[in-house]
Amino acid sequence: MSADAVVETSGLEAVYGTGYGVGPVDLRIAAGQSVLVLGPSGSGKSTLLRLLHGAVPYAVHAQVDGVVHVAGRALSGTGIAGLADVVGVVAQDPESGVCLPDVLDEVAFPLENLAVEPAAIGPLVRTALERAGAAGLAGRATAELSGGELQRVALAAAVAPSPRLLLLDEPTSMLDADGIDAVRRALDVVRRETGAACVLVEHRLDELAGDAGAAGLPERWIVLGTAGRVRHDVAVEDLTVPMLRDLVGEGCWLPLDLELRALLGDGAAVSGGALLPRDYARKQPDSGPNRWVEAHLDGGSLAARLLRELGRGDVAPGARSAPDVANVPDVGPRPTPPGATPLRAHDLAVSRGPRARRRDVLRDVDLELRPGTTTALVGANGSGKSTLLACLAGLDRPAAGTVDGPRAGLVFQNPEHQFTATTVRQEVGHGLPPDAAPRVEEALARFGLTRLADHSPYRLSGGQKRRLSLAAMLVHEHPFLLADEPGFGLDRHASVGVLRALRDVAAAGRGVLFSSHDLRAVAGYADRVLVLADGTLLADTTPLELLRDEPLLERAGLRPPVLLRRLAAEVSDGPTLVTVLRAMDAAALALGVAA
Repeated sequence: MSADAVVETSGLEAVYGTGYGVGPVDLRIAAGQSVLVLGPSGSGKSTLLRLLHGAVPYAVHAQVDGVVHVAGRALSGTGIAGLADVVGVVAQDPESGVCLPDVLDEVAFPLENLAVEPAAIGPLVRTALERAGAAGLAGRATAELSGGELQRVALAAAVAPSPRLLLLDEPTSMLDADGIDAVRRALDVVRRETGAACVLVEHRLDELAGDAGAAGLPERWIVLGTAGRVRHDVAVEDLTVPMLRDLVGEGCWLPLDLELRALLGDGAAVSGGALLPRDYARKQPDSGPNRWVEAHLDGGSLAARLLRELGRGDVAPGARSAPDVANVPDVGPRPTPPGATPLRAHDLAVSRGPRARRRDVLRDVDLELRPGTTTALVGANGSGKSTLLACLAGLDRPAAGTVDGPRAGLVFQNPEHQFTATTVRQEVGHGLPPDAAPRVEEALARFGLTRLADHSPYRLSGGQKRRLSLAAMLVHEHPFLLADEPGFGLDRHASVGVLRALRDVAAAGRGVLFSSHDLRAVAGYADRVLVLADGTLLADTTPLELLRDEPLLERAGLRPPVLLRRLAAEVSDGPTLVTVLRAMDAAALALGVAA
């Protein structure tokens, strides 16, 4: 192994019993280097991280070939425990990595395992919690934390021993804006103060990058394809338009500046939130989408320029068709079907914790969900979103107040919490009559699960589990569908597919409520937005009104990305905002068709 390398692999490959896996991978990561691993759902990103700390094959069985050295140690002769002093891990599911009942004990646990001097543990724990933006969680019980709060605790525990290698599997997937900032700061501090190498798997690149765009992300990208092979190992500044189009075509999320380069070419850039196409001055044909653009938008606005460019028909060479941006999408709640019953909550309150330190999670919540409407639920970590969904579904008993209306179906934040069957097909068909088989097969196909139909639900990737949990709940056709972070762990294509599926549910006359930290998804696909903060309902509004309400965004701990901030300031109404966002989604999917 090279003297300055923290990680070195040769011919590294893992194949599961299903035939899927990742590799071969030849990899060298130097001290202090930061690496981003990206690719579509199921491409093997999480498996690659597990190979680097030994979870595969020592905890999760797979046929592994090749060689791995970490910090000068051969994994084959060391195992997971032998790397505990040099590797920190943040797993995709924070519940799987948090094992003690108290936050302080959880962060101290890896230090105690490494026999750190007792007097030093307290200060190290406090420092780690501050780095992870979790200082306010000290003294809390882990069982009382939200998914995002658990992610912060898991990050603190991983960085507490100052590892030489930090492996993070979607550490921002459940985090609010402050939590994402904390991840960004923690990575910078750990690298600067300890010289650790970092390997990051992440879908939410636009949020993680922030206003800095691609410059705010790791400098080296390793891109895996659908077959688990390395398609690119490239410095971010060397990414070309064909490479970027390849990434979008594979389903990868990109920061806005790179997404615009992929969709519009090398002339596209974002400077202070403005799109600057290279050949924007050329004469535009007065037909199709451009006629609609001229009638509805200021010709110099970002929205107008995006729609002009995306509607030209050559944004995705080889695609079957250009994105349709000429027609305003069906936006807004539909009329309530005759005889349909709303789902209501009145004076709802929920408490958590033992009697001595019981705390209100929700209080004084009044809301009404209507059939035919897609509603988003937003708020910071710990604001009570998951608790509200569970209460509306009848799974949590309120301390006060009532829930009235038809029984709703709930898609859990952690998909495994709702799995009951041994195969994917059985999971989708669970509880359905035998004559529902065609509906099951249709759901499998819609969510890209047909080839996995005979596999165990527990052996799927995180994104595949999420798609399965949605498919299994949608086939039951409950009058109301509640979904807790339905975009968690999904690539770009799968995320758009899920959001379109939720809109279809509403179009069929059923009600939808989904929680999300992704304000772009909220703005593009929700009719209404419920805003929670500290267990209370601050507002029942529309996506555009929310994006324009700076005091409300501040109170709720919400921070829209630069694209939404700019569009919200320019567009005249909600349908126009939706048109632009869905046109970008359509262009991204068209690149997938062309690939």
